[in-house]
Amino acid sequence: MTLFFKIDPKFIICDNKLVEKVKKILQIIIALMVMGGIFTMGAVFGYSNRLEVEKVTSIFNKEISKPNQIDFSPFWTTWNTINSKFVANGDVDNQARVWGAIEGLVKSLEDPYSVFFPPQESKMFEENINGEFGGVGMEIGMRKEVLTVVAPLKDTPAFRAGIKAGDKIVKIDEEITVDMTVDQAAQLIRGEKGTPVVLIIIREDVNEPLEIEIIRDVIVIPVLDTESKPGGVFVISMYNFSGNSINTFREALREFITSGDDKLILDLRGNPGGFLDASIDIASWFLPVGEVVAREKFADGQETIYRSRGYDIFEDLSMVVLIDGGSASASEILAGALKEHGIAKLVGRKTFGKGSVQELIQITSETSLKLTIAKWLTPEGVSFSENGLEPDYDVEITIEDFEEGRDPQLEKALELLSNEN
Repeated sequence: MTLFFKIDPKFIICDNKLVEKVKKILQIIIALMVMGGIFTMGAVFGYSNRLEVEKVTSIFNKEISKPNQIDFSPFWTTWNTINSKFVANGDVDNQARVWGAIEGLVKSLEDPYSVFFPPQESKMFEENINGEFGGVGMEIGMRKEVLTVVAPLKDTPAFRAGIKAGDKIVKIDEEITVDMTVDQAAQLIRGEKGTPVVLIIIREDVNEPLEIEIIRDVIVIPVLDTESKPGGVFVISMYNFSGNSINTFREALREFITSGDDKLILDLRGNPGGFLDASIDIASWFLPVGEVVAREKFADGQETIYRSRGYDIFEDLSMVVLIDGGSASASEILAGALKEHGIAKLVGRKTFGKGSVQELIQITSETSLKLTIAKWLTPEGVSFSENGLEPDYDVEITIEDFEEGRDPQLEKALELLSNEN
């Protein structure tokens, strides 16, 4: 059966116009597809060759800031090279890599008192601050990138074992101290009461390294001793600036006044410092109210000024302050203030040079950063953070002096005071 259709000529004309429109639409679609393909290929090529920093944003699930004038590409190139080529890459902990990178960043500051604490180390540091622990009783610091004893505290295991200010610690038990931070060393030295720690030290004027075993104990830090010397000289020996120092020093001054002596020696040798407030309060006994005791200078140039509380009970006091390489921190603040205000002369050796302020900053809930945020300056604005304080009279104690029980520094102080009669 054959079917015939009658086609209206008007319909044919309309249909031809429709075909033309369809052709144009198809051309546009094809052009868009070609352009889209080119764009996609360019995007893929660009993505594979994007900046290294952009390749790892997904690791942290957030945008990474790109500070001006700092080229982070070597870091990210290294990160991605490890990802693609390190033989044991499957065992790598990405978060541990982040902690390690931060540790390296802080270490690049070349400041021995700034340190990053990953989770485990941060927990140990907080426990050491807040809890009771066994130790050996000495202050340690860095001098020319070498772990060095600032001072052993009197009547502690380190003091009784013969540790001296200036001893360089090269090994703690089996751990070499090269590249070790002060806090890492302190954690190794601390431990359970009654357990031993073995230190290998290098001492000036001793040819061979010394091996010293110290038995840890709970450290009870002494504050001060007093003594009267012939010629009306009263000696106050301060061993630290603790929370008890303010009251204890007040009692020592009362003892000085009632003794009838009229000359004072303040012995800060081997005193590693402590509380800033104690040094300010002690200086206030010798300075009028409002006089500058110390300045605290921050990274932005701002300064906090600490002033005397103005107890100032002495008139024309003859005074000498004894210092040495074990005098640090608050000791240097007090000695510097008394020297620059003309209250006392300094006798001994150059101080340690611990004139910086650290703040413990929480980075995450499990990590922290101990960062140097300021430097201490003397009233005249002199920093002692790197080079310490120079004495007015440089007097050395030799090994022979020590072995024979002589104290030429104290003798020099007594001589100066006797000449003021």
